Amino acid sequence: MSGDSNSNISVTASSKAQAMENCETSALQKHVMFFDRNNDGIIYPSETFQGFRAIGCGLLLSSVASVFINLGLSQKTRPGKPFSFKFPIEVKNIKMAKHTSDSGVYDKEGRFVATRFEEVFAKHALTHPHSLTSDELKNLLKSNREPKDYGGWLAGYTEWKILYILCKDKNGLLHKETVRAVYDGSLFERMAKENASKKQNIDCDV
Repeated sequence: MSGDSNSNISVTASSKAQAMENCETSALQKHVMFFDRNNDGIIYPSETFQGFRAIGCGLLLSSVASVFINLGLSQKTRPGKPFSFKFPIEVKNIKMAKHTSDSGVYDKEGRFVATRFEEVFAKHALTHPHSLTSDELKNLLKSNREPKDYGGWLAGYTEWKILYILCKDKNGLLHKETVRAVYDGSLFERMAKENASKKQNIDCDV
């Protein structure tokens, strides 16, 4: 009886641990959750727009990004559901929208792969070991390209180009810690706080 009880406890504990593991938020989900402005698990184009504005992007870039991203990802994250002109993106299924011709830093489940991340800088950060120059970024994108995968090429180029424009330093370098932070979305939170602080200082000066 005691043995059965211990066995049941062990199974229950194991089941709970497995359930917790299954419920863990992946790095890719964290990457996009910043844009879920009302935290309902769905990202609409208006929220994508608001997110880009929050991190300091202009009206044009924010508008183009919201259309490009939601039109491209919406249906991929809504398997079996009818087409929606609201173009919602379901955060829980974001792994289904992972584009090809990428660095492989996210695995198929959207988890962060540290070894692949380190490879990016080991192979391409040749001028400075912890930063990428504009030319090195171009070489990275070229090395990621799969033959005739034009959609993947465009998605990869757009992501990295926006990141470089927004986050390069005064010397034109994109730092490793900045790139690392974008993979779990923490960079967006930091940028939003910095942008809000700048606006507040401007208002105070006026």
